[in-house]
Amino acid sequence: MYIEQLYTNCLAEAAYYIESDGEAAIIDPLRETEPYLALANKRGAKIKYVFETHFHADFVSGHIDLANKVNAPIVYGPLAETSYKVYNAKDGEEFTLGKLKIRVLHTPGHTPESSCFLLLNEQGNPHAIFTGDTLFVGDVGRPDLLDGVMTPQDLAGMLYDSLTSKIKTLPDAVIVYPAHGPGSACGKNIGKETFSTIGEQRKFNYALQPMSREEFIQKVTDGILPPPQYFFEDARINKMGYDPLEKVIAKNTKPLSPEEIKIAVANGATILDTRKADDFEKGFVPGAINIGLNGQFAVWVGTLIDIAKPLVLIAEEGKEEESVLRLARVGYENVLGYLQNGIRGWTDTLSTVRSIHAEDMKSEMKAGAVVADVRKPGEWSTAHVKDATFLPLADFPNITESLDKNKSYLVHCGGGYRSMTAVSIMAKQGFKNLTNIYGGFGAMQQAGLEVETDQVLA
Repeated sequence: MYIEQLYTNCLAEAAYYIESDGEAAIIDPLRETEPYLALANKRGAKIKYVFETHFHADFVSGHIDLANKVNAPIVYGPLAETSYKVYNAKDGEEFTLGKLKIRVLHTPGHTPESSCFLLLNEQGNPHAIFTGDTLFVGDVGRPDLLDGVMTPQDLAGMLYDSLTSKIKTLPDAVIVYPAHGPGSACGKNIGKETFSTIGEQRKFNYALQPMSREEFIQKVTDGILPPPQYFFEDARINKMGYDPLEKVIAKNTKPLSPEEIKIAVANGATILDTRKADDFEKGFVPGAINIGLNGQFAVWVGTLIDIAKPLVLIAEEGKEEESVLRLARVGYENVLGYLQNGIRGWTDTLSTVRSIHAEDMKSEMKAGAVVADVRKPGEWSTAHVKDATFLPLADFPNITESLDKNKSYLVHCGGGYRSMTAVSIMAKQGFKNLTNIYGGFGAMQQAGLEVETDQVLA
C-alpha cells in the first residue's frame, strides 16, 4: 500500500495518490495532470480510477483531462449528474485496487452528491477515509452553496445524518484525509493540519461532539462568511466540463505590447499583476491589482476579481505561463495575454507604493492617519490596533466606496501580502494617500502599538 497527499498551498487543496500492486487511483486531482502522470510513471503504476468526492466549487478539477489521458473511468458517488461520461457508484459499492478496496460512502450535506472514499487494507479493514469537503480537520464542509436549490439548514441536516451514520461509526485509528486545509473558504475555521484520525476528530472537532440534529444545524450554519464569487461558476464548470488545459494555456499565453494592453483596458479588461508585493511597490502599471503568485493567489483572485471579466497580466519574466496555469485552476480562462518583457516593457510612467515600518506608524497616527486593517474577522477579533478601522479584504472593493479618498490610510494585514493587494485596489479606486505597513500586524505588535480585542466579531 502506498498513499501520497499532493498538497497545493495556494489553494489549500489536497489531492491523493493511492497505489497497490501497480494499480493507482487519484482522488480530487488539480487541473494540471502532469504531477499524477509523473508519479505513476516513476512508481511503475497504471492509473486505474479517477475519483471525485463532489463538484468542487473552489477549483476546476483535472478529472476529465486525467481520465482521458490514462483511459480510466471518472467515479462519482450517487446523484452526480454531468454532461460528460462518468460512473455513478452506489452507496457502499467497492472498487478493487491491487490488494486494496475502496468503498464509496454517500455523505450528502456539503452538496447532495458529496461522497467519501473509505480505503480498506489488505485484510479488508478500514485504514483511511478520503472525506472531500464532508469532514475537515477541526471543521466540516459549508452547507450554503446551493442557494435557491436547497437551504443551508436542509443541507446541514443531511450533513448531520451523514456524519452520524457514516463517519462517527468508523474506528478511531482510521486516518482522515480531507480535500482542504487551513485557509480554504470551503469551511469556517479549518485546522492547521492537513490530515488527522477519526479518534482525534471525535475528540476535538466541534461538529462531531454529541448534540441534537437541531443544535448541529445551528452551529454549522452560524457565522459562515459569504462564499467567494467564483465558487458557483467553478462548480458549474466541474459539472458541465471544460477545454483541455493545454489548449487554455496556448490560447492565454500571448505577449502584448503596452498599446495592446491600453486598448484592452479601455474595452473593460482588468490588469492583474502577479509579482511579489516588494516588486509591485517599486513600480506598477496604474490601475493594476496586485495578487502575488507567492501567496494564496487563486483564492484571492477568485474572491476579488469578476470571473467574467477579461484579464491582462503583468508577471515576473518567466512566470507568465505559471500565472495562466494558476488562473485556469480556478476557472479564470479569459486571459487576453501578458505584458511582453514584464514590467520593464511598460513604456509610460509607473506608479509606486509608499511603505513604512511599523515603528514609524505612531507619528502618522498622531497626524490623523487612519489605520486600515484588512485581515479576516477572526484575526481582527483576536487582536487589533486600538481605534483601527476594520476593512476586510474579502469585502473589497465595495467596503471602501464610502470612505473619504483624501484621508491618509495606513494599510496592514498579517504579514504584508494582503495589504499590498488592498492598496492596489484602493489606488485603482482613486485613494490619494495610501501607505503599506511592512510586516503587518506582527511587526506592529513588536513595535509596541496599543492593541485591543473585539470578541463580538469572534
